[in-house]
Amino acid sequence: MEVRSENNIQQVRSDKFPSQVLPRTRLRVWFFRVCSSILLWTCMVHIVAFAELWHPRLLTGFTGRVSWITRPPLTLQHSLHPPPPPPLPPRRHYKSNGFLKVSCNGGLNQMRAAICDMVTVARLLNLTLVVPELDKKSFWADPSDFEDIFNVRHFIDSLRDEVRIIRRLPKRFSRKYGFEDFEMPPVSWSNEKYYLEQILPLFSKHGVVHFNRTDTRLANNGIPLDLQKLRCRVNFQGLKFTPQIETLGHKLVHILQEKGPFVALHLRYEMDMLAFSGCTHGCTVEEAEELKRMRYAYPWWREKEIVSEERRQQGLCPLTPEEATLILQALDFDEETQIYIASGEIYGSERRLAPLRTAFPRIVKKEILLDPVELQQFQNHSSQMAALDFMVSVASNTFIPTYDGNMAKVVEGHRRYLGFKKSILPDRKKLVELLDLHQNGTLPWNDFAVAVRQAHEKRMGQPFRRRVISDKPKEEDYFYANPQECLCEGTNSEDLLAPGKSSKATMTVSAQL
Repeated sequence: MEVRSENNIQQVRSDKFPSQVLPRTRLRVWFFRVCSSILLWTCMVHIVAFAELWHPRLLTGFTGRVSWITRPPLTLQHSLHPPPPPPLPPRRHYKSNGFLKVSCNGGLNQMRAAICDMVTVARLLNLTLVVPELDKKSFWADPSDFEDIFNVRHFIDSLRDEVRIIRRLPKRFSRKYGFEDFEMPPVSWSNEKYYLEQILPLFSKHGVVHFNRTDTRLANNGIPLDLQKLRCRVNFQGLKFTPQIETLGHKLVHILQEKGPFVALHLRYEMDMLAFSGCTHGCTVEEAEELKRMRYAYPWWREKEIVSEERRQQGLCPLTPEEATLILQALDFDEETQIYIASGEIYGSERRLAPLRTAFPRIVKKEILLDPVELQQFQNHSSQMAALDFMVSVASNTFIPTYDGNMAKVVEGHRRYLGFKKSILPDRKKLVELLDLHQNGTLPWNDFAVAVRQAHEKRMGQPFRRRVISDKPKEEDYFYANPQECLCEGTNSEDLLAPGKSSKATMTVSAQL
């Protein structure tokens, strides 16, 4: 009777409130389906994560987890379910000998190399490194902090097995508590012995040492192999750009690749470079005076009186846009070549770019390819804009710098690391000689073009050993342009330059990387 009564009650409820029962039933069904879906996706993610952990190559095609610095993307990939990040390396435990504080100087790539050096110095001396301060007083007056350009969390975590990195000094080392930094610039091009014998004792005395200049403070050569490889690890893996920069950089690369192969021309014909170098070839008298005034306005630019033509004949001037046009044509680039101008504002603007645009109509810049709204967040931040050019230059089919500054050298090194990708490195001293002969009518075009190509047969980014000049470190080959300790061995130039092989060259880094 009790059971029957209960059933009757349920029947009455159903008959009396049919509209309430059905929605509840549907709600339960949908709730069950949502929970099941979440459970299935969670299981799938864990399966992929464990498979990647135990067999990293097993699901490479499925996950597609390859960073842009290892393989520039052919297409932009957007995923609603990104794979979990790789596990952090185990933290290295050591007794810290003190805190190293550094203030970088120069442009983006000069600072990038300096950061790699400072991590290496901190590792050598068992120090705790404070996240580097970036230059805000140079010509560009960029207010960007480290975390505005680089992924600071990745920088700290990815290097935790080598060196302890903190965002800021403990409070007891602040001026509020009467603490004063011990500031100094290390001696340029110094080796391991200098840092161990002359710098390490300073930390015992002061606790914190502030390097207020960091450019080229570590030697190119004579450094232990493990430290050289650490410099590479920081450069190629530890220093990732922020997600905002990487996303827009990937978009630029994707737009260019959709239109076919492209050349990245680092046209370093900008006002600061011309003023600093004293190079005024092709400028008007008024422009030459303006550049001279600018050189005198910056007291840390030591050279003031410079003879432009002497500097140019020595191969120490950037190629002008007009000269770059002739060189590209001599190297067999035709009017259909897609050229990305990787630079800031060209001095003389469109007037100086006119010959280049006439010869190569498919010239583009980031300001043309992107909506102004997309670039708005990077305006007045020259280092962030340079980071976009850096990404495009590294991913390009061919890279051609018109001057061998820090941007050119660091990009060259990255392209070597990625498989000796084609980088045409102009021999400016030879080119000036050929250009003058051709332009005064002495050297016909065909002979000029042949001479240009012959002069650059071995300047295409092929493997070679760094040139070492023990008593002239400024004149020897730069470590970051050719980090040979981090590149594969046993592969010769002929193998890499054979048709179809240059893009497939296998690059390896030590297991420590």
